[in-house]
Amino acid sequence: MFGISFSELLLVGLVALLVLGPERLPAAARTAGLWVGRLKRSFNAIKDEVERELGADDVRRQLLNEHVLQAPPAQPSATPTPATTPEQPQPQRAP
Repeated sequence: MFGISFSELLLVGLVALLVLGPERLPAAARTAGLWVGRLKRSFNAIKDEVERELGADDVRRQLLNEHVLQAPPAQPSATPTPATTPEQPQPQRAP
C-alpha cells in the first residue's frame, strides 16, 4: 500500500528492538497495532459516511428530476400560435 518492502520492515523492527529493548518491544508493538486499528476504523467510518452522503445526494437529485418531469406544463404564453392542420394521408400508388 505504501510501497514498503519486507527489508524495510525488517530494518524498522531491528531499530525498534535496539532502541526499546526486548522487554518493552512487545508492549510497544501491541500499542502500535491498536493505534493502526483505530486509524483504519476511523478512515473506514469516514469513507462510509461520505459514500452515504453521496448516495443521498444522488437520491435527492433523482427525486428532484422526477418531480420536475411530473410537474404540470407551464402556462401557455400570451402570443398566439398558428393553427395547425392535420396532415392529409398520401394516396398510395399501385405497383
